[in-house]
Amino acid sequence: MHTVDSTAPVVVSLAALIDAPTAAVWALHTGIDNWPAWNTGIDRARLDGPLKAGTGFRWLTHGMDITSTVVELVPGRRIVWEGTVQGITGIHVWTFDQADAGTVVHTEESWSGEPVDAAADDLTTALRTSLQSWLDCLKARAERPA
Repeated sequence: MHTVDSTAPVVVSLAALIDAPTAAVWALHTGIDNWPAWNTGIDRARLDGPLKAGTGFRWLTHGMDITSTVVELVPGRRIVWEGTVQGITGIHVWTFDQADAGTVVHTEESWSGEPVDAAADDLTTALRTSLQSWLDCLKARAERPA
């Protein structure tokens, strides 16, 4: 099982309870090509093949053109991707758990590399803000009436 780099200078972990079935939240979140339609922090996203370990995807967020690779996929439950951009290596873990009141989505991401070493506090704040926005957007879209 892949995990974030717990020794990285930046590690952020957040969770949200979403009032929607896990299958629906999972489908929304793993529909990578559609991220820009509901996630205000993503301008472009394209999956380069079937969603499975080893498949890459490109996405543009906050001015960064990122190429990530899915490194672990447990359908309906867990997705992990990795990528490096502008000297920052990121590992991003998402888990989806059914709860009585809907779905608990947990996201955890680590950043390492020279740029991170030079500005860990500022980058921790930036990542925390970005991930909270992602969760907020996911929640808003998943809970929206059909």
